[in-house]
Parts: sequence; C-alpha cells; structure tokens
Amino acid sequence: MARTEALPVLLRQLRLSAMAQLWEPLLDLCEEERWDPAQYLAALCEHELNERQSRRIARFTKESHLPIGKTLSTFDFSQTPEIRPEKIEALTRNSDWVKRAENLLFFGPSGVGKTHLAAAISHGLIEQSIRVRHFTTTALVQEMQQARADLRLENFLAKLDKYEVIVLDDLGYVKKSEAETHVLFELIAHRYETGSIIITSNQPFGEWDKIFTDPSMTVAAIDRVVHHATIIEIAADSYRKRQAISHNCKSRLEPAITPKKRKKEE
Repeated sequence: MARTEALPVLLRQLRLSAMAQLWEPLLDLCEEERWDPAQYLAALCEHELNERQSRRIARFTKESHLPIGKTLSTFDFSQTPEIRPEKIEALTRNSDWVKRAENLLFFGPSGVGKTHLAAAISHGLIEQSIRVRHFTTTALVQEMQQARADLRLENFLAKLDKYEVIVLDDLGYVKKSEAETHVLFELIAHRYETGSIIITSNQPFGEWDKIFTDPSMTVAAIDRVVHHATIIEIAADSYRKRQAISHNCKSRLEPAITPKKRKKEE
C-alpha cells in the first residue's frame, strides 16, 4: 500500500496540481462531514477540473488579443434599439454556430459598437473553451503578405486553424491593392466551412468592390462569407459622435448659469 506521505509527490507527478494543494484540507472536511471515499474523491476531481478550466480560459483570453473590457455587461443596448440583446446573448452562450463553422457579420458606420459586440461574443465563447483570435484586418493582411513573401503562407494559414473563431475587425479599411486583397481572399476561402469568422465592417456588401480588386473575387468572397452566416446591421449614430454632441451641449448650457445665480441657488 502506498504511504500517505508520498501522495503530494504522486499527485504532482500526475500533474494534478489542484488535488496536490487541496487533498489535506478536504480530508479534514471529509472526516468532519463523514463523507465516504467516493465523495472525497469526487470533490477532489471537481476542484481539479475547475482549476484546469480557469487556467485554460486565462490562457485562451491572453492569446486571443481581444480588446479588454468589451463585454456584454459594458455594452449599452439602449443606444442600438434595432439590436435585440437576447439575440446577442444567444450567440454568446450557445456555441453551436461555431461547431457548424458558421460566420457572424456586423455592418454599420464607425463607432456604433461593432467591435465591442464582436469582442463580447468572443469572450463568451472563450468561457466555453473555444479558442478565438482577434485581428485588425489590415494588420493580419500585412502578416499574411509577409508570410507569402517568405514562402510560408500555407503554414501561416495552418497555424490559424487551431482557432475555431477568427475575428476580422474593420474589414472595410483594407487597402485596395491586388496583393493585399488576394491574401485576404485566400484566408476566407481557406476557412470556408472549416472555421468560423466574425467580421466587422463599415462597408456593406454593395461596396465590397472597393475592397477586392477583381469583380469575380468580390462575388466569390461574399458567397463564401454569407453562406451559413448571421448578419447584424447597426444603423445607430456613432457613440463617439453622441458623446461629442452631449459634451458640446453641456458646455453651451454651463455659461447660462452665472456666478450670481449659482450663489442664489446655493
């Protein structure tokens, strides 16, 4: 029979770090509550699984490069009445669409919260142990161009396959050059029906000919992106624009209250 003194060493060798840390405190609780051995073992296993899940989420969050603080709880749905919160929550908490390699597209002018919603949904997916990688589209295109120049584009795309979801933020800001749009199309074609893409863009489909240089490539890119996709259009005013208007209105109103009036009011 193995000695109890060897248990911490055995647990660490088995890489059961949470069990190694908690087996003694839980043993005391086990004796106090009169658990049977199966209950004690189940409690240890549960703590181990929870600890591994926490570490996994922390690792996936770090590697995702998602904007910090962009969660559903920090998004103001009152400013975008055309968006149903329950629809966004469903995309966040139910990952079946990712398992089916479906896409998610956000369209709207700059500053209406497209990036925020894409990040919030991505954070929710990570909580379900789904790997996500966020890119600004221009930065990714530049990386892919460099990979092509180094004859390693195929390897680069293969490395992206480990992420079940790729976020292409600000697709409309890609420069219209044949080299850049060609690698972007290669990414879209590579992930077609194999991995999900979340796209944010200020350019509706009717203006994607400003992104892709070749009309046939434009049609093919839209066809692959739209097939098995959820499309969300946001028609609200820019959040930054609303803030500026609010600030200006406040600034204009303040001088109307003179020091004498303030004194009387006090």
